[in-house]
Amino acid sequence: MVQRTTADEQYSREEVERYLTTLAREFGNSEPQINVPVGNKTVELSPPDNVSLSVDVVERSSKLRGSHEKFSLELSWKPQSK
Repeated sequence: MVQRTTADEQYSREEVERYLTTLAREFGNSEPQINVPVGNKTVELSPPDNVSLSVDVVERSSKLRGSHEKFSLELSWKPQSK
């Protein structure tokens, strides 16, 4: 069974900072579960003490389409037992 919750939204840099700070606090707390806000929902996840982190940066330059940059951050793990 796969459950996916996604949200694509436009944020200001300040709003991105607040969102990432909220996530960082969740990972830094001593609780076994973290709450991840996704659009108008909150998803509860159970990361272990160590997680995999992948960072991907793409920079494109095109005379016709102009420049484009993309930054992706992916965290993955096997959930710890609740």
